[in-house]
Amino acid sequence: MALTFAVEEKGILPDHLIAALAENGGILPSSDFVPEQIQPASLDLRLGEIAYRVRASFLPGPRTTVAARIDQLKLHEVSLSDGAVLETGCVYIVPLLESLALPEDISAAANPKSSTGRLDVFTRVIADETRGFDRVKAGYHGPLYAEISPRTFPVLVREGSRLSQIRFRHGQAVLDTAALSALHARERLVDSDDANFSGGISVGVDLSGLGPGGLVGYRAKRHTGLIDVDRRAGYAVLDYWEPIMARPDKSLVLDPNEFYILASKEAVQVPPDYAAEMVPFDPLVGEFRVHYAGFFDPGFGYAGAGGKGARAVLEVRSREVPFILEHGQIVGRLVYEKVLAPPKKLYGQSIGSNYQAQSLKLSKHFKS
Repeated sequence: MALTFAVEEKGILPDHLIAALAENGGILPSSDFVPEQIQPASLDLRLGEIAYRVRASFLPGPRTTVAARIDQLKLHEVSLSDGAVLETGCVYIVPLLESLALPEDISAAANPKSSTGRLDVFTRVIADETRGFDRVKAGYHGPLYAEISPRTFPVLVREGSRLSQIRFRHGQAVLDTAALSALHARERLVDSDDANFSGGISVGVDLSGLGPGGLVGYRAKRHTGLIDVDRRAGYAVLDYWEPIMARPDKSLVLDPNEFYILASKEAVQVPPDYAAEMVPFDPLVGEFRVHYAGFFDPGFGYAGAGGKGARAVLEVRSREVPFILEHGQIVGRLVYEKVLAPPKKLYGQSIGSNYQAQSLKLSKHFKS
């Protein structure tokens, strides 16, 4: 199908338009897409056959390619053909199996997949001649690379492993405060009666106890075994995580340089003709980082796709000093954006979605 849009048509490309973009040569995979690689409003990106360990993270900047910077900074090469372990504390650059030849009116943005973020694997996508991570300018022609830095667990990856995802958009269709409030009035986007819609729906942290025994989250253990990123339900939770129970005062002290899995106080949903992204609330409100993986596909938590509202799982990493989180403290905002057309399949509808109707949930790699 032809892929042309009127100037006034703005929004994120859904699954069938991503497929059309590939058919029209805008996405250039080195091998055919695999099942479920195209998600409702994003495309999973696959690792290539070689990982380069480099001295430090970098951006190529204008007039410089990523390949040229790899040649300057690489320490050694690691073949991923038969699988290889990426060690914690190291930085790797991996050419991806997908490259782009975008039309002049289509741009892209990338993010780690949910399961990647929940393993504390810091992952960003880099394009040639760019000044920023995870952003691809309209009309870009060239390769894509993943920067990967496991922070807590060593991970086993292989050629074809999918750690990142990319969205394509025509123009900008982010809902402003008035439009978001009106959508909430029609669809009940969040179960809070006092939701704040300025700059996106405010999302707070739940420290009251969501699970049996008042479970509020998990803190990652150190010096664990490795995790195969392609293995589902293969690992015992207590081998890798320390459960955290609610305190009477509903607070939690974040220890420096530790990684936590928590959940949002609010249950949220994304209607079929919208997509959402979690963005930082304000870097000045505390010494912590929240949510590595920020894409929420159409149908997330949506009743028509098998959900009844779903909590946002929060991947929290503290910084250099201890910091106290309080129950309900705002830690992020959920920004909504129009989709150019409803996807053929919503999140949760027979596409292998792991986190529909979730509450507090670790990544798919752990036994439930």
